[in-house]
Amino acid sequence: MIASLSSLPAIAAVAGLVVLGPVHAHAQWWRGTPVDFESCADAAEKAKTKEDRTSALAECNAKFAGRRKPGGGYTYYDFMQDRTFDIAGPNPTPEEQKKIDQQYTAYLESQRRSNIAAALTAKQQQQQEQESQRAVQQVALRTEVERIPVPVASPVKQAARIKASNCKKDSFSCEWPRLSQSIDDLKKLFNPTPSNPPPAKPKRG
Repeated sequence: MIASLSSLPAIAAVAGLVVLGPVHAHAQWWRGTPVDFESCADAAEKAKTKEDRTSALAECNAKFAGRRKPGGGYTYYDFMQDRTFDIAGPNPTPEEQKKIDQQYTAYLESQRRSNIAAALTAKQQQQQEQESQRAVQQVALRTEVERIPVPVASPVKQAARIKASNCKKDSFSCEWPRLSQSIDDLKKLFNPTPSNPPPAKPKRG
């Protein structure tokens, strides 16, 4: 029992080496604490294998959200809004993150309004197209109606109608044609011709 207790520190030391060994080996690529993504990426490029470099760059990307600007300061790219924001350090501060979130809320509202406006515009265009089609159909219908020939009186009959409408009542020029026609009818009655025989008398029973 005593021997077992005395061996516990050694076992613990060995276990600590086993646990800390991979962490230490994995963190060797840092070689100092990187201050931003660029310095972290420079250190990651010195990793021995391609897999290690890929893993190290992924850690850099997760650790630092900002990217160094050539003139100083950093920028943060928000892919949800597809835009960048200026930030003071390699990561947004809580206040900066709050402003970014507010901008995202405004962006969503703007997108919603744009979608509504686009839908209304599309509806108006559809209505205009329908009205235009109806107008074309009405014009085509009127054209077809106009193409149907309308019966027209002969020039002689038209002249007679115009003359009759212009005649004054009881004037000789207007009454003479009718009197002449009556006289002709009487002559045919008293002077029958083969083509105009007198009316037959009814037979008595």
